[in-house]
Amino acid sequence: MAACRRQFVAVGVFSGVVNMLQLTVSLYMMQVFDRVLATRNVNTLIYLTIIAIAALGLLAVLEAVRTRVMQRIGGWIEAKVAPEGFARAVESQLRGRPYRMEALRDLGTCRAYLGSPASLSLFDVPWVPVFLLVIFILHPVLGVVALGGAFILLALTLLNELATSKLLREANSAGLASQRRAESIVRNAEVIDSMGMLPAVLARWQASVVRTSEPMNRALDRGAPLLALTKFARLAVQVAILGVGAWLVLEQQLTSGASIAASIIMGRALAPVEQMIGGWRQLVQARQSWKRLQAFLVMPRLRPPGIALPAPRGQLAVERVAFGFPGSHVPVVKGVSFALEPGESLAVIGPSAAGKTTLIRLLTGTLQPASGAVRLDGADVYAWQREDFGQYVGYLPQDVELFDGTVMDNIARMAQAPAEAVFDAARLAGCHDMILRLPKGYETEIGEGGQHLSGGQRQQIGLARAMFGSPRLVVLDEPNSNLDGDAESALLRALHELRRRGTTVVLVSHRPVLVQGVEKVLLLRDGAVETFGPRAEVMKRLMKPAQPTPIAAPVNREAQA
Repeated sequence: MAACRRQFVAVGVFSGVVNMLQLTVSLYMMQVFDRVLATRNVNTLIYLTIIAIAALGLLAVLEAVRTRVMQRIGGWIEAKVAPEGFARAVESQLRGRPYRMEALRDLGTCRAYLGSPASLSLFDVPWVPVFLLVIFILHPVLGVVALGGAFILLALTLLNELATSKLLREANSAGLASQRRAESIVRNAEVIDSMGMLPAVLARWQASVVRTSEPMNRALDRGAPLLALTKFARLAVQVAILGVGAWLVLEQQLTSGASIAASIIMGRALAPVEQMIGGWRQLVQARQSWKRLQAFLVMPRLRPPGIALPAPRGQLAVERVAFGFPGSHVPVVKGVSFALEPGESLAVIGPSAAGKTTLIRLLTGTLQPASGAVRLDGADVYAWQREDFGQYVGYLPQDVELFDGTVMDNIARMAQAPAEAVFDAARLAGCHDMILRLPKGYETEIGEGGQHLSGGQRQQIGLARAMFGSPRLVVLDEPNSNLDGDAESALLRALHELRRRGTTVVLVSHRPVLVQGVEKVLLLRDGAVETFGPRAEVMKRLMKPAQPTPIAAPVNREAQA
């Protein structure tokens, strides 16, 4: 906001001129009634009309300009803050914090308010005393009536703040929670539909909506009478001005034109106050959104900016890495150590909840170890500049996430890339022919999350994305969970080709067929390394039958006797 100070000052200056021009109709009417009608001078009427129309034209232009400036300020703030907000939203997701895309929604709320008439009323309210001063100049008695009316509206504004602001803040916070709950429900639509859970889930959501709407309804119940009372007070003050003005005219202390002009000026003076009260809900919402956004943007970043490093060869070293999720006292990964040379491949196996997926996320630098380090060619992967690091690493998560766009966009990681590089990645992943059979081949729109594709197709395209750009390290989490026999064979061929190219591969799999395609195996149990070594040795050790427990020979008591 501080960077836009000059623009806000410009809007304030425009608002001053606009408010002065708002006196045009009042002054025109006063001159027509008091001068033109008294002198019956047509030329004066023509000149006054031309001047008034010109002034109103300038008023319209300046009104449009200041509205446009406010909209531009909102757009500029959004353009400056949105990239940082988006990046922090991604980091918030990685941290497992609830405030994620709400940052961009809050930013949109602030921009919408800046571009609305309600925001301009804040620039008009400071000019209310000027209008009251003009009424005082017309006649002190009218000024006293106008000042009394202004104090009444000010009191109603303060009362509105006290009566509704807290409830509106509660309603906005509850609304965000309800929205997150609804998004979570929609993400599980397949489960809800397949198991007939819609009535139960809908009942829970409706109960949350009722709880959410309660503070909003209470705020509206309190605010509606105040808004109606404000309108009544404004009209009543105008009637009072007209009545007192008429009395002053009868007493020959005021002209009829001045009386009517005072009523119009009073209406104009109170209009921004009424408009501000009417937009109070927007103001509170925008203010709360901006405070929440500021608090979000000053949070410490998940990682330092990082440094760009030369292209790695693919030497991976995991040095006594330990990790535990925030709020948990039990570490998920406990002192894991191993090393791989460029071109070597490793299968991480183990029972469920052994920490395999967490270890994979540590290898890609998504999580920061509590102790120890993961190094690629000697450099800490967590401290590596992410854009630079991503050029050398391919990653396939357990739950494949694709983006709204074409098949080519997703394989190219949503960047502009030569078509041949995309084709090479698809051929390596064994999905080139499958893609060609899609309605538009590589230009097929896959929908949000790849909803137009089957699970196996999504996984194959995710594999192609991981292998795009000749990465030096490829990390795969259950890469064959949705693949049929042919696709699984293609994956094995891809692993051999990656080894030939000197790419280091780490994969998690429960299927023996993939384990047969790697050189080394690591058995992870309860977050710790139980066994690590060449595949043949580890598998022989695992397949070795347990030795029977020796049974003590019976004691010959007769012999002892």
